[in-house]
Amino acid sequence: MNIPKHLYPRKETKTIQHLRRLLWPLVALVLAVLLTRGLTAPLFAQSADVTPTATPSAESEPEATAENETISLLPPMGSINADQIKALVRARILALIRARMMMSSTQQTVEHTLLLPMVMGSAATPVAADTVTNTVSAEDAPQAQAEAFSEAPAPAPIPQPTPDSVVRAVQVPILMYHYLSTPPAGADIYRRDLSVTPSLFAEHLDRLLAEGYTTIRLDDLLLNLTQGTPLPEKPVIITFDDGYRDNYDNAFPLLKDRDMTAAFFIVTDFIDEERPEYLSWDMVREMYAGGMAIESHGRNHASLAARDDDYLVWQALGSMETIEYELGVRPRFVSYPAGDYDANTIHIFQSANYWMGLTTKQGATHSSDDLFQLRRVRVRGTTTADDLAGLLALDW
Repeated sequence: MNIPKHLYPRKETKTIQHLRRLLWPLVALVLAVLLTRGLTAPLFAQSADVTPTATPSAESEPEATAENETISLLPPMGSINADQIKALVRARILALIRARMMMSSTQQTVEHTLLLPMVMGSAATPVAADTVTNTVSAEDAPQAQAEAFSEAPAPAPIPQPTPDSVVRAVQVPILMYHYLSTPPAGADIYRRDLSVTPSLFAEHLDRLLAEGYTTIRLDDLLLNLTQGTPLPEKPVIITFDDGYRDNYDNAFPLLKDRDMTAAFFIVTDFIDEERPEYLSWDMVREMYAGGMAIESHGRNHASLAARDDDYLVWQALGSMETIEYELGVRPRFVSYPAGDYDANTIHIFQSANYWMGLTTKQGATHSSDDLFQLRRVRVRGTTTADDLAGLLALDW
């Protein structure tokens, strides 16, 4: 049987055969790398670094050692469940949104240009961080989230202050609270020490007003230190660390009733995980719309001392971008979890365009040349209104 020549199968040259043999393994390798990087990096890249918080020292907060504050190790390979996959997909979408915004935005130029990881998707994917933006636009954010942003009234963010090169010092007490509730039966010493009852907190607020104090925002303190913007005669700043749910249930209403404000430093991963003892994002949005400041306390309440750059970037940008995604505004202030930090921590958070950092060191005097080591006044469960008035009167 004669077969037309045009139907004969074409013979491949040796070069084509050689290229085919090389091409398929290469394609398979690239796909494997992309799949592994895209799906597992956010969960496992930091597994060697994330460890339980150390036992508190004289400079660290005792709540870091409480059972419900222990930082669990990330899940081992092969144990990803449906919820983790869902969270990972959301994180990857956020990473793509952030990449578009960082490439297109010209609203604000960062003084330091770095190659920072796109931490919402991977702890090891570098992107140029030449510019940042203060708001998430409806074009870049998912439609449902854009609608949520447009519905929630919120204070307008201040522009980045430009220091006028004058060195200033000012005494402004920054009160540090944690739990705002009655400790449960059998609570350990740390829970009892860090718990201020709602009735006692109300006494604190009423005493502040009676003594002539005015609650101000961290932005006000920053502008005073960097540009000399005047402050009220007796300013005070109220802060809450960790973002416990009782802050919404008890502290928020008492503050609103007195037209007072406070800054709440939240742990973003705990809220994403929907831990029942912590705030939800709906609560956070309501508090922000009600005049409260929402700032960063890291992603998972792990120590930020003696960490490498990648891990610190993961913490700094991860918490910042999560809060911005949920609220539409970037946090500019960080409270170091458990008070643990070092010089490199400050460098990375400065480079990520945070403006000030709060410690657990005792005191009330702050300097314009040390904005990332602000001191605070710790308020304990045993601090009476008279005790608080005495602490505020100290020259320290």
